[in-house]
Amino acid sequence: MSDNLSAILKNNVIEKLRANQVVSSMTVKLVSGIEIAQIAKSAGFDSIYIDLEHSSFSLQTTSQICMAAMAIGVAAFVRVPDNSSQWISRVLDGGALGVIAPHVQSKEEAQRVVSYAKFPPFGERSAAGVLPHLHFRAFPADKAYPALNANTMVVVQFENQVALDHADEIMSVAGVDMVMIGSNDMLADMGIAGQYDHPRLKEAYAHTIAVCQKYGKFCGVGGLSSRPDLVAQFVQMGARYVSTGTDLAFLLAAATEKAKQVSNLSL
Repeated sequence: MSDNLSAILKNNVIEKLRANQVVSSMTVKLVSGIEIAQIAKSAGFDSIYIDLEHSSFSLQTTSQICMAAMAIGVAAFVRVPDNSSQWISRVLDGGALGVIAPHVQSKEEAQRVVSYAKFPPFGERSAAGVLPHLHFRAFPADKAYPALNANTMVVVQFENQVALDHADEIMSVAGVDMVMIGSNDMLADMGIAGQYDHPRLKEAYAHTIAVCQKYGKFCGVGGLSSRPDLVAQFVQMGARYVSTGTDLAFLLAAATEKAKQVSNLSL
């Protein structure tokens, strides 16, 4: 059994991003069994994120999926329903390798998210004893905390014009690793809901990507599962994390196609 923390604790998403590779992610909001982790692995996803903002999953269910994913090398993140310490610290203690904080609109809010997600001296996350990330083994705090901090991603979401207006100061916050644009909420806030080809969406991505590159951070694409052409365009512009869609959408699309195949059979 290894006592090397770097061998025990590893976030493959961070490694791929730093290597300038594109990371693929699937959102989990329907399948509550740990099987979804292996399905994501078999399908070739680098990451999953469990959406507690838009699902009825419990913390126990979330933790079980996170631990199952971590055991097979799939980084599991959790989008919390509220950017509070009780949500952020609990999903991380339960096995998540990152937190996705929705609706971040200011530097101060980004700083609070980092403080809840990181152990001292970079934050105020409290000691939880042994953690699944460390195989439930006890390590000295001066070794465990730096390793956990280094492998815990903090992702903020831009979902309105206010966030874009404050992008520079938000992404300047130490400890924020990535921003993911919620394209649908962004368009709705701009009064152009569903208009994916509107130039303002491309401008939002261009601005955000430029700010991320300025601070050595990463940009993610969200909400564009129906527009792979735009996803490809934004990746070419510099985005490096792609949220491809939900388990619910994948199941419904595949089931619909199979039903259509049968209904189209000629007798």
